[in-house]
Amino acid sequence: MSRSGRKEEETLIEMSGTGDDDISVLTEIKTPDSAGEDLNGPLYEINSNADSEIRSHSEIDKNLQSKDSVFFCDGIRRIDFVLSYVDDPNKEVDRKKSDRRREFEMNLQKAGLELETEDKKESESGKIYFLKIHAPWEVLCTYAEVLNLKMPIRSNDMEAKADNPLHWLIRIFKLPYNVMNPEDDYFTAPFNKQKQELFKIEDQSKFFSPATRNRIVYYILSRCPYGVGEEKRKFGVKRLLSNGTYTSAFPLHDCQYWKLSMDGKCESERYTLYKHWARFGKFYKEQPLDLIRKYYGEKIGIYFAWLGFYTEMLFFAAIVGFFCFLYGWITMDESISSKEICDNDIGGQIIMCPLCDKRCEFWRLNSTCEPSQYSHLFDNVATLFFAIFMGIWVTLFLEFWKRRQARLEYEWDLVDFEEEQQQLQLRPEYEAKCTHKKKNPVTQEMELVLKRSPVNILGKLFLCWMSVVFWISLIIASMIAIIVYRLAVYAAFASIMENNHTLEPISGLLTPQLATSVTASCLNFIVIMILNFLYERVAIWITDMEIPRTHLEYENRLTMKMFLFQFVNYYSSCFYVAFFKGKFVGFPGDYTYMFNSWRNEECDPAGCLIELTTQLTIVMAGKQIWGNIQEALVPFVWNWWRSRRARNSPENLYSRWEQDYDLQIFGQLGLFYEYLEMVVQFGFITLFVASFPLAPLLALLNNILEIRVDAWKLTTQFRRPFAAKAHSIGVWQEILNGMAVLSVVTNAFIVAFTSDMIPRLVYYYAYSENEASPMSGYINSSLSVFDISDFSDLSTPETNEMNVTLCRYRDYRYPPDHHKRYHHTMQYWHILAAKMAFIIIMEHVVFVVKFFVAWLIPDVPSEVKARIKREKYLTQRILHEYELTKLQQKLAGKEHCAEVAKQVQATEGKVQLSAYM
Repeated sequence: MSRSGRKEEETLIEMSGTGDDDISVLTEIKTPDSAGEDLNGPLYEINSNADSEIRSHSEIDKNLQSKDSVFFCDGIRRIDFVLSYVDDPNKEVDRKKSDRRREFEMNLQKAGLELETEDKKESESGKIYFLKIHAPWEVLCTYAEVLNLKMPIRSNDMEAKADNPLHWLIRIFKLPYNVMNPEDDYFTAPFNKQKQELFKIEDQSKFFSPATRNRIVYYILSRCPYGVGEEKRKFGVKRLLSNGTYTSAFPLHDCQYWKLSMDGKCESERYTLYKHWARFGKFYKEQPLDLIRKYYGEKIGIYFAWLGFYTEMLFFAAIVGFFCFLYGWITMDESISSKEICDNDIGGQIIMCPLCDKRCEFWRLNSTCEPSQYSHLFDNVATLFFAIFMGIWVTLFLEFWKRRQARLEYEWDLVDFEEEQQQLQLRPEYEAKCTHKKKNPVTQEMELVLKRSPVNILGKLFLCWMSVVFWISLIIASMIAIIVYRLAVYAAFASIMENNHTLEPISGLLTPQLATSVTASCLNFIVIMILNFLYERVAIWITDMEIPRTHLEYENRLTMKMFLFQFVNYYSSCFYVAFFKGKFVGFPGDYTYMFNSWRNEECDPAGCLIELTTQLTIVMAGKQIWGNIQEALVPFVWNWWRSRRARNSPENLYSRWEQDYDLQIFGQLGLFYEYLEMVVQFGFITLFVASFPLAPLLALLNNILEIRVDAWKLTTQFRRPFAAKAHSIGVWQEILNGMAVLSVVTNAFIVAFTSDMIPRLVYYYAYSENEASPMSGYINSSLSVFDISDFSDLSTPETNEMNVTLCRYRDYRYPPDHHKRYHHTMQYWHILAAKMAFIIIMEHVVFVVKFFVAWLIPDVPSEVKARIKREKYLTQRILHEYELTKLQQKLAGKEHCAEVAKQVQATEGKVQLSAYM
């Protein structure tokens, strides 16, 4: 094991005093030859005394140190980051990589970081070097100020929230206090290196949490240069990873997840998270959000807070949806329509027209008895109620989440979150291509800009969005191909089922329509998965080519592209079944054909709602099952395969960095995919929920499992992610708001045009002739009559074994003996008017309620507002008192200094002003 120390007497960190580089700390590091020159701003010199406090390498017995430790071999300095690489000095390519590494590591040392190299002979494979990185106190202080990190200054003496009087009822769901509250509550303020004594620094080694430390080190690594090319600067560990100079870069987990660390100085928070959060047996327990935030950072903490809150709200939707389904189940035998279809004297005597050309035969209506009964499960009065309820539920979910998010912002010190310095930092990829500077009109400071010509910008935009349009067109083309499949195979299914006597026992349940719908849905799901795999890479390539300026812009652009694609990919088939299938069929004498070849599909006499339910169930359930396989099984098998060799070695030789190296990479877009998965699910349970009241229940069961799967894989199967700050779920909030509005429209149209509710209500109130049983005769009223002699040559059936002269079809048209033969009846126009009136009324009612609820519920709870104001006042008072004390001490040394006395008076005035505010 070899350890490379600092080679210069002084460690230099250059900070641009004018803000030229958007908090540029490492883009222009001075060489030893120019250390005495001030090129771009003031210098902060870090004179670390670490070397004098730490034993020399020769005095350290590496065999005495635990391999499970997260410290350097001296047992004192914490490992904040690890880089790994494979080096073969005999290869020309590896020599170039070695030169890059040497320069990169030298610049890291100039930036104040301390390095220690684990020789490849110490690794399990005997091929991998591990470079361990430690950030000393002075570096952490400097960058805490640069990144505007809030640190504790005094214990919070504000009155705690009152205990819930029903606490004893939910005790079973609670976690131990020390797990839920891993840190004391403090007042915080942006860290100031010059005012260290103001902050609550009891132990320098523990003042900055490991998550904060790895965030600071990654910030340095992402901007540290390793060379200057002919046209552009070269810097950042991300580029070194992409060109193979380093094989990986990651912060360490603090212990093995299944047991406490053997090193007593390690916190073992990973073990605590696994024991109380990441185990499937804890599915009913609350999440330790504060511990998640402390270990993984605010960005991951916000995701799990949102997922947990979404799951809690799904519980109420699932309960209501289950009772709506239960109502349909209880009243299934009371459905007059189903009884008439199943009755041999009614449905058995009604001969229906063939459902396809030539090869299909005439059929009796009672052959669809079972599907019509099952259709009532979802097509009943409760459907209308549930559609309205979900429109209001979506609003409540989004409004209450805003309140929950505001509370987290306060509790996690994100109220004054500086996006300009946190989320809006320049991407290293953007900085690397910037060759010009210009003055920011707001800050009046010079900042890096990427010079692009109008032709170049228009060319890239055209190429990017044409690619997006091409892929969306590909999805639409695949959907049309699925529709053609449905049209083409229906005749085959009909022919097989009608002539195959072995299928008679299940012929009542498995109709040609249902068989076509199920197989088409499965095929559609396979196509969706394939297109997802391809487009994911295309979307990232397109976004990279646009060269977004900031991390926030990058994520927002990628999010919009991916969501637009996923929206079309997942929902197009459901939109087809809900709003197009059976709507443009024509009638037996004049059928409508797709591409003049395939006759458009008809709905079952019981309606298309059952087919929409089938489509939604297969795609939604299939996506969730496939997602869990991808998220849990694949990483587990991959990690087992990579670590199989180490299993044969003694545990004390399998070091902490090697264990983490064998794990999967979570990646900067890891959370993006998690959000995307949940937002697509959110679309299923809101856009089409009127057709499937059990969708929220399926989503609830999936999400209960999803929380623990995500926790399990993050804690056990993935390397520790880079800690990052975030004060909200970002652009996903706007996407959810848009889907909430769209869901009201889609559900109104589903109830009006896909279900049979409106036609039944019109018949009940306007056309029923039986007062004792108003719905009797509805099926006969909804079927028109056709003379088979009016069939076109293309549509005439090849056989007529039933000797039929008249057949029935689903529509409202005059019979062949009427002077308006085959024209729409007045009942058709009455139903159409009722449908349009229903859509307008439902949308207005739901939207009015939504906007009223949104106005009624404030985004920030009044309690949180009061606590924020109180904390700001107390924090300002603490800072002012600190300044006042310093000035008084200064005045005591200079009794006759009038200027200092004025400063004291001014500071006292600030305190008074703060009190009034």
